[in-house]
Amino acid sequence: MSAAALAAAGLLFAPAARAQAPESSDPIKIALFDWTSVNLNAKIIGGILEKLGYTVEYPTADYLSSLTTGLTNGDLSLAMEFWDTTAGEAMKASDATGQTERLGPLGPKAKEEWWYPEYMKEKCPGLPNWEALKDPKCAEAFSTPETAPNGRYLGGPVTWEGFDDERVVALGLPFTVIHAGTDAAMFAELESAYQRQAPIMLWIYSPHWAPAKYKGEWVEFPEYTAECYADPSWGINKDAAYDCGKPFGEIYKYAWAGMKDKWPVAYKVAKNYSLSSDELNAMSGQVDLDGKSPEDVAAEWIAANEAKWKGWAQ
Repeated sequence: MSAAALAAAGLLFAPAARAQAPESSDPIKIALFDWTSVNLNAKIIGGILEKLGYTVEYPTADYLSSLTTGLTNGDLSLAMEFWDTTAGEAMKASDATGQTERLGPLGPKAKEEWWYPEYMKEKCPGLPNWEALKDPKCAEAFSTPETAPNGRYLGGPVTWEGFDDERVVALGLPFTVIHAGTDAAMFAELESAYQRQAPIMLWIYSPHWAPAKYKGEWVEFPEYTAECYADPSWGINKDAAYDCGKPFGEIYKYAWAGMKDKWPVAYKVAKNYSLSSDELNAMSGQVDLDGKSPEDVAAEWIAANEAKWKGWAQ
């Protein structure tokens, strides 16, 4: 077939069409937060978009305020994990602005709650029922010199919220909440305590490698309802909100509302993007346990799943 015939058939220039320049050369800004899985997701989708010809930047952002400021005003283009468990109210506020778009669930289901190692159960045999924590002897078993005789609960960084300080008051728990400075510090403390069989109660979330690596259980609090957080008269304590456990639910992706028109193919990839809990847990472990960089782990996933992510762009 001649060159003219190939061109007429639309074949000669097909490769060029597939490699056409992005709709805008402006950088797509994908938020980084302070835990491993979200940054892996950011690096994976960012790497995909770079292969499609986009310019990508990775600004570090505050988890909750990014929903109501960074994404609404376009300083951020995309953020890959907002958990129903902690960001539910912020997501509603963001939705109400009309300046962001909820792109759908990431895939894994979110769970975050107080967690303790299995070896602590013999010192507090009423667990996992939360009422066991009201026993002063049980609380003391979880104490440290800085909190004794109260038990010590290691919460996440304060930017995650989670209402653990309010929960302790509302449920009358003899525990002192200490907030970890970073996600990494929290899990380093778990590793140290677990190796020494030392007392620890802390915030564990899933998807994450920790529930698979360490034997333990989540505390079973009264089941969450929206009324528990919003209406003090609801629940066990008629004078205080947050007298229940944390909510469970989806993990959502969010975009600046202008992304759809400015970078339509990148938007399509972000909307279609999904990973399983098993994939995310395994990759998080490669970073946190094996010492690989998020960039290297992301690049390996991109190379191994080319057909999948190319399909997301169609």
